[in-house]
Amino acid sequence: MSTRSKGNIGENVACIFLEKRGFKIAVRNYMKKWGEIDIIAIKDKVVHFFEVKSVTFNPVHDSVSHKAEDNVHGFKVRQIRRMVETFLEETNRGLDAEFHFHVLCVYLNMETRGARVKWIKDLVL
Repeated sequence: MSTRSKGNIGENVACIFLEKRGFKIAVRNYMKKWGEIDIIAIKDKVVHFFEVKSVTFNPVHDSVSHKAEDNVHGFKVRQIRRMVETFLEETNRGLDAEFHFHVLCVYLNMETRGARVKWIKDLVL
């Protein structure tokens, strides 16, 4: 499975996960020249930014060799910070608006075609 295919499936799973928890998906794959945010969602009038990291595994034959969240490193965090600022300014919310940044780690079981989501909440940018 290609990285892009795995990413698309993971983002679809993440959107379903969030919608079941009362979030309204505002934007998927918000892109600018300097970066991308996977999901922007609204809940209780607060903006939530989500970075989705997907990993495939087969629990019988494989173990996950690394944590999905390990892929959110310094450079990526700087890009996300700039993307958050851009979105808040573009939507006239202002840089003082309340927002939250989270990482959703989606573990895709290729044998059962199931998924598990780990939510890392309220990371500091």
